[in-house]
Amino acid sequence: MTSIVTEQRLRSMLFVPADNERKLAKAVSNPADALILDLEDSVVEARKVGARRSAADFIAAHASKIGAQLFVRINALTTPLAMGDLAAVVVPGLAGIMLPKANSAADIVRLGHCLDALEARAGMQIGAVCIVPVATETAAAMLNMQSYAGPVPRLAGITWGAEDLSAAIGALSNRDDDGALSPLYALANALCLCAATAAGVPPIDTLYVDFKDEAGLAAACRTSRRRGFRGRVAIHPDQSAIINAAYAPTSEELAHAQRIVAAFAASPDAGTLSIDGAMIDRPHLIQARLTLAQSNN
Repeated sequence: MTSIVTEQRLRSMLFVPADNERKLAKAVSNPADALILDLEDSVVEARKVGARRSAADFIAAHASKIGAQLFVRINALTTPLAMGDLAAVVVPGLAGIMLPKANSAADIVRLGHCLDALEARAGMQIGAVCIVPVATETAAAMLNMQSYAGPVPRLAGITWGAEDLSAAIGALSNRDDDGALSPLYALANALCLCAATAAGVPPIDTLYVDFKDEAGLAAACRTSRRRGFRGRVAIHPDQSAIINAAYAPTSEELAHAQRIVAAFAASPDAGTLSIDGAMIDRPHLIQARLTLAQSNN
């Protein structure tokens, strides 16, 4: 199977419990780049079957009418719920699956094989549904992050999480006394960046828990973007606009990038150039082109 997934704008990905009609209705007008209709952690066991139907109905009703891409976070492949989730929600209009507790890229390949059959059943183009795994939620996952190197069919991004990982290893907290991420979770953050880059897809930062702290979220997003992340997961509707703004290039950044690209275009044989008294070389040109591409997505 050849994936038809191309890079998508995934600055903000908002979780919406698939069993909550009020929150689903409100999400229709949210500015998030993607809505993640959640069947996993935010839905209790007794409501999961009904949540599947709600997710499928929402996709059928809204996929062609709203700007957001529609994803579904299914239950982990290691649970008996995953196949039922997929059978219910792979319908025309579904943009992607968020896969929790992925242990390696092999889980992406396995999920892709399931999607092949379900897309065919639904009359969809094979390869239309992309996959974004939460790639650091188990101890095994941390040891297998190198498996994402190279092209992985259907992969459209990689995100990470600290909460499930701390539960998996029995940690009391994922933060040290000063509030900073403990070394294991800082490593998970860094490995997400490296794995996504090696796979050629955007790294997507984890959620910012304190949804009332708008200034803190904006600052965290700016730091995240400087480090290389291209977007962030949101857990509250009010976070989406803040995330979108923080991960978009500023006018000053765009102007500087345009100057770098123009300077090298005027001197195509140059290895280094001077702009505003600073030495600029080919890595700066690569970064400038990335900045301009982000403004066009």
